[in-house]
Amino acid sequence: MGLVRGVFYLIILFSTSMIGFLYGGIFNKRAINLLDLEYCLRILQSEVIIGNTTLAIALDNTYRKGKGEIAYIFKAIEMDLMEEKRNDIYHSFLAIEDILSERYLLEREEIEVFLFLGEVLGKTNRLDQRDNFIFIIDQIRNLGIQAEEKRLINKTLYPKLGILIGIGIIIIFI
Repeated sequence: MGLVRGVFYLIILFSTSMIGFLYGGIFNKRAINLLDLEYCLRILQSEVIIGNTTLAIALDNTYRKGKGEIAYIFKAIEMDLMEEKRNDIYHSFLAIEDILSERYLLEREEIEVFLFLGEVLGKTNRLDQRDNFIFIIDQIRNLGIQAEEKRLINKTLYPKLGILIGIGIIIIFI
């Protein structure tokens, strides 16, 4: 009977610890995605403003040159733009809004900054687009700094909290 109890307690401790580690990993993934998004936006900026390429080609080049999983959103935007034959790129940006929150774990404020890019991209002259890119990249960088601060706090908090909750449950059962 003591062996069964011991195994039961270990399972409780292991499962609560794993939940803590997995939940702490969410903050890590979000911070990494924001850094990668900033990098991809810099590539898109150079493609649109310096490279003077069409929007579809610029999105494809950003997908190819970008780093991290988040570069796939630029391919998704390009495919949506071409397949749906949209006149306004903002609608293609809106089409991936759910993916940004569910798959890439971005928060509402970060998504709104990204959607703002869809509102202004290709609708203004080159000087205004350069200013808008600078503004958007600065906003993403600031949000990335905040996400990094949250990551540092929560990366250690939730695993320790999971272990403590497991120990608390075990104490209740004893």
